[in-house]
Amino acid sequence: MINRRNFLKNASLFTLGGLMAGKVGNAVAAQPATPAVSEAMAAKNIGLQIYSLGKELYTDVPGGMKKLKGMGYETLELAGYGNGKINGVDMMEFKKMANDAGLKIISSHVNPPVREYTKDNLAQIKEYWKKTADDHAKIGVKYLVQPGQPSTRSVEETKYVCEVFNEAGKIVKAAGIPFGYHNHDMEFAKVVPGGKELKFGRHNKGEKVYDIFLANTDPSLVFFEMDVYWAVMGQQDPVEYMKKYADRIKVLHIKDRAVLGESGMMNFESIFKQFYANGYKDYFVELEGIGEGKQFDGVKGCANYLKKASFVK
Repeated sequence: MINRRNFLKNASLFTLGGLMAGKVGNAVAAQPATPAVSEAMAAKNIGLQIYSLGKELYTDVPGGMKKLKGMGYETLELAGYGNGKINGVDMMEFKKMANDAGLKIISSHVNPPVREYTKDNLAQIKEYWKKTADDHAKIGVKYLVQPGQPSTRSVEETKYVCEVFNEAGKIVKAAGIPFGYHNHDMEFAKVVPGGKELKFGRHNKGEKVYDIFLANTDPSLVFFEMDVYWAVMGQQDPVEYMKKYADRIKVLHIKDRAVLGESGMMNFESIFKQFYANGYKDYFVELEGIGEGKQFDGVKGCANYLKKASFVK
C-alpha cells in the first residue's frame, strides 16, 4: 500500500476536471463583510463541524458560541461525544449554550469503540448505537453520522461493514434520527475478493470501498455525508457522485486544504449548485490544516468566503 502522506502530497498536484479552479479566490475570502453582506447573511444556512475549533472552543464554550454566531454560523455538527458528554461537557448543557447563542445543533459525529467489525463484536456495536442514539435523541439532532472508516481490506470485509451499517441504521432510525456515513480519502481505494489491503490508483483492479458502501447499504437506513475535499484527495469528482447518487448524498462537509477558497483547487460553485439542485441544504464547514491557536480566525475566514459567495444560499 502506498505511503498515505506521499499520496496526499502528490494528489494536491493533479488536475481533476473542473474541480481544480475555485471560482472565488482567497482575496475575496480575506475581505471583511460589507454591511449589505451582513444583512444578507442571515438567510444563509452556514453550518460548522466543531472539530474545526479543536481545544480553542473549550476555553470558553459560551463565549465561543457567541463568536460563531457573530461570524454568520447558524448550525453546528458535534464532535467529541462520549457517554452523554461532548468533550466532557454534558450534552444538554452544551445544547443550552448553543441555543443561548442563537445556534442550533443538528448533527453529530460518533464512532463505535471498535474498528474491525466481526460477528463476535456485533452485539457490542449495536449496544453502542442504542446508547448513542438515545443520548442524541434527547438533544434533537437531525443526523447521526459515523466519520471513522472501519477495517475494509477486502470485498468480503467491506460488505460485512455494510451489514453492520444497516443494523446501526435500524437502531438509530428507531430513535427518530437518520444514520449517515462520512468519508475521508481512503474510501476511494479499491478492494478485491480475499484481499489483504486497500489499494489506491486507477490502474489497480477492484471495487472502490465507497461504491460498495453505496451499493450494499439500504437507502432507507443509511445516507451519506460527503466530504468534498477528501473526495478530491481520493481522486474523485464530488459533483459526479452527487449527480449519480442524488438520493443518497444528503449532507456535505465543505472543506479546503485550509481556509475555504484559498487553495484554488476546489470548485465550490459547481459543488453547491449540484447540492441545491438535488434538493438539499445542510452542510458543515470543516477546517483542518491550520495551526493550533488559529482555529477561530480560520473558521471566520471560511464564513466570510461563504457569505461573499453568490452561489451559497
